[in-house]
Amino acid sequence: MKVVSLTEVEGTVRQVECPNGGFTSFRFLLEKDGMGFSMTKTVIPAGRTETWHYKHHLEACYCISGKAILIDNETKEYYSIQPDTMYALDKNDSHTFMSIEETVLICVFNPPLTGLEVHREDGSYATKGE
Repeated sequence: MKVVSLTEVEGTVRQVECPNGGFTSFRFLLEKDGMGFSMTKTVIPAGRTETWHYKHHLEACYCISGKAILIDNETKEYYSIQPDTMYALDKNDSHTFMSIEETVLICVFNPPLTGLEVHREDGSYATKGE
């Protein structure tokens, strides 16, 4: 059994800051934890617009606070993201996230994150071999 509190993650290598200020990721579960997925708490500051494209990962996010707009970059559809809303990037969807208020998401990735990922220029995370 694993029980991890935010205070155990804060200020460690499991707290990852986006280099351009786009988010803070608190990585509760990682690949090395052996669960087959990773789980993060991601905090996106108000007024940020970020484009991401997880080419090698599927992601599901559950909003626990804040307000944002999610844009499917292929279909150009817009979605309102607010507390108690979940979205799943089930087709490696390229997307733009526009935070209106500071937004807090609980995110699950498959395959699991190793913990050291940072978004590349194209908005994706590298796989182990890249």
